Amino acid sequence: MTMTRLPGTPRLLRALNDRAALELLLEQGPLTRARLGELTGLSKVTASQLVERLEERGLVTRVGEQAGGRGPNAQLYAVRPGSAHVVGVDFGAERVVAACADITGAVVGRAEHPTGDTDDPVGVVHHTVVQAASSAGAPLATVRRVVLGAPGLVDPTSGDITFAFNLPRWHAGLLGALRDDLRAPVAFENDVNLVAMAEARSGAAQGVADFVLVWVDAGIGLAIVFGGRLHHGSTGAAGEIGWLPVPGVPIPHAAALRTKPAFQQLVGGEAVRALAREHGYPDDSVAGGVAAAIADGPAGDPMLDELARRLALGVASTAVVLDPPLVVLAGAVGRAGGAALAERVQREVAAIALVRPRVVPTGLTEEPILRGALHTALEAVRDEVFGSTTS
Repeated sequence: MTMTRLPGTPRLLRALNDRAALELLLEQGPLTRARLGELTGLSKVTASQLVERLEERGLVTRVGEQAGGRGPNAQLYAVRPGSAHVVGVDFGAERVVAACADITGAVVGRAEHPTGDTDDPVGVVHHTVVQAASSAGAPLATVRRVVLGAPGLVDPTSGDITFAFNLPRWHAGLLGALRDDLRAPVAFENDVNLVAMAEARSGAAQGVADFVLVWVDAGIGLAIVFGGRLHHGSTGAAGEIGWLPVPGVPIPHAAALRTKPAFQQLVGGEAVRALAREHGYPDDSVAGGVAAAIADGPAGDPMLDELARRLALGVASTAVVLDPPLVVLAGAVGRAGGAALAERVQREVAAIALVRPRVVPTGLTEEPILRGALHTALEAVRDEVFGSTTS
């Protein structure tokens, strides 16, 4: 029997081994050639060739020596942080924040500017991105990807913004303008979707392939993750749960932009503040009344119970269609409500629906949109950089 030799197989194996070694260096820190060989199952010779190859490509560097063995001390190697950079951007109605991270994920630069009703979104993003990279000491040429989180719809086909809530100057064509301006790959993503990616990477959804995230803040949104991947829908509108028709509030019959969506009327920021005032917890912030109700102990239970009943309408409607094992409550209200609110929502969903997903509060404490943007950018860039080691 004649065996057919697959062309390119040695090259493919080298690429797979290189990628595995780079991931190990990211996860475990500096390692010797011998230890890399042990962890990857490669021989000493092959491991040495691998390290030399990665060192020649500028992806790894010597960072010290490991003492204690016989003979000369073994060299320690690590991923070279400056081999690539990414920038994540959280663009909101009041401010734009950009953070620059090196390829290891370390945040090395940051910039922040007010936005207001700007007539020049390209200029604002450009200035903030450049300043974040500059503060990191990273030439703009080393920035391999910029990911921007925006509160609106992103067309899954073109990648452009089709509608941005609270950002009337954002429009179709902005993606191309930013790419031309920054001369770098730029991608938009819905801000709630980015939060879900951050929860999957370092928050309450770690190790969970299928889950939904409900964002409860001034606005309300939903992110759907199946098989570790975001579901955007045919127009990018998957997860716009604020438009969900629910009992107890007027249901708009014309989806004009000025119309206040039904579920938004029930659990959006204005509704949560009004509910807090009714129960004796007035506060100007979206989540202040929720935090006050929790701090008030049993006296705050009626407010939390009512808020949970309202939220359960949206969560149950989503859960009976998608049947996720996990629901994460995020946003200012989800964070302030913590386990006390999440447990109430879980009980209420189980009482009104056939499904019983586990409901948990967010595991993130600071800037989840920005973190999600950085995670998303890093995954893409690592695929590009680590996947091209044999080219």
